Amino acid sequence: MAMDKSEELESLRQQVRIITSEIMRNVHQRMDLARQIGEVKGRLGIDVKDEKVEQDIRSMVLALAGEIGMSNEFALRLLNVLLAESELVQAQKQPQKTVQKQTHLGIFMRAKQLEASGKKIIHMEVGEPDYPPPAKAGTALAESFKLKQYHYTDTRGIPKLRDAVAKKEGVTEDRVVVTPGGRFAVFSAIASLVKAGQELIAIEPAWPAYKECADFIGAKTQILKTTLEQKWTPDTKQLEEMINPGTKMIVLNYPNNPTGKVLDRKTMDRIVSIARDNDLYLLSDEVYADYAFKKFTSIAEYNYDKSILVSSFSKRYAMTGFRVGYGIASKDIIAKMAKVQAVGITSVAEPIQHAALAALGGDPSENIATMKRRLKFVSARLEEMSLRFVEPDGAMYAYPELPAGEDMYIVEKMLEKGVAIAPGSGFGDSYKKFVRISACQPEQVLGKGLDIMASVIKGQA
Repeated sequence: MAMDKSEELESLRQQVRIITSEIMRNVHQRMDLARQIGEVKGRLGIDVKDEKVEQDIRSMVLALAGEIGMSNEFALRLLNVLLAESELVQAQKQPQKTVQKQTHLGIFMRAKQLEASGKKIIHMEVGEPDYPPPAKAGTALAESFKLKQYHYTDTRGIPKLRDAVAKKEGVTEDRVVVTPGGRFAVFSAIASLVKAGQELIAIEPAWPAYKECADFIGAKTQILKTTLEQKWTPDTKQLEEMINPGTKMIVLNYPNNPTGKVLDRKTMDRIVSIARDNDLYLLSDEVYADYAFKKFTSIAEYNYDKSILVSSFSKRYAMTGFRVGYGIASKDIIAKMAKVQAVGITSVAEPIQHAALAALGGDPSENIATMKRRLKFVSARLEEMSLRFVEPDGAMYAYPELPAGEDMYIVEKMLEKGVAIAPGSGFGDSYKKFVRISACQPEQVLGKGLDIMASVIKGQA
């Protein structure tokens, strides 16, 4: 006698329960094996992460997915979740590896605490210009109160500001979203376009926010490392080899923070071509574009429909505390980014948007000239110290290699002596021999800080 539909449904559900139970038991067993592997790695002093082993497993999973008819993308999403959990349980067996990495912001907060206790600090750790925002930004901020411009706005930003940004960037206003700083444009792009278990590729050394955003949503970050010997130029062949069915985005950060590198046109052409050929999103963080001292090629020049350009008022107009930036992308991508923003913050504060609108018409050329002069000054002093570095093409930083020891030793010693600099390892785990020097102070102040740095390095030699 044939079973009725309700019996058939229950039978299928029971099979799902059984298989789910088996999956959970197998995953538990896999995690137990990962813990054992972590213990062995701890005894042998081996790093938790092993790219070659991961690649071998990835190849095996893709072969199996093809054999059983499973989507490659789905198979890799499941694998990345397992790999992420494996790294966590292995790291628990290596206490020395679990010390929280220090970033430039961490050092900044410690420096602020020292200042609060009465200690004088020379700040060379963060990219916060000492010159003021445009006066008309302050005037617009005050006027917004008088004009009662302090209400909810369109999530994407007030029309006048979107129109002004669109005109500056050569796009239509429906391709603009105003965000609380460039950071939230980065976050909303990653959160709306990349799913948990999928992958993005970041080129290091780089601002740590890209990986932090990916980690937050459960995505995996593949790292393409560059070196001082390469003059920080990414190997595009290696980039292409890193792409797999789970890859969804490539992140660019040029002019680069922390190295000041600006990519040549040929390299940019190749990266865009790779993104097009593989149908990948291309997120280009261009907040330092105004501070490019050689020919800079913006992602906007390629008219690639899966690109996202991020910019900010923080560096161009020294408006770091105003927290206002923007994203430029296709209408569909902007709608997705705006949805994240609507859920998270509703919109950027209306008075801040009016201040940004007023600033947008300003001329940042004096700020740019000041920063270029300061970076030249810092570079000359680093050369006097015989430190290896690539002279920055732009941005606000120099990224020298230390002659001996690791970054945190120098960072701690300098903090004791009243100078805050950023550890190189905050921009990638492979850069513990580097530090980042911010040129956001007058030359006289920078000179004092670099004198102290020279004495600390000499004392270590």
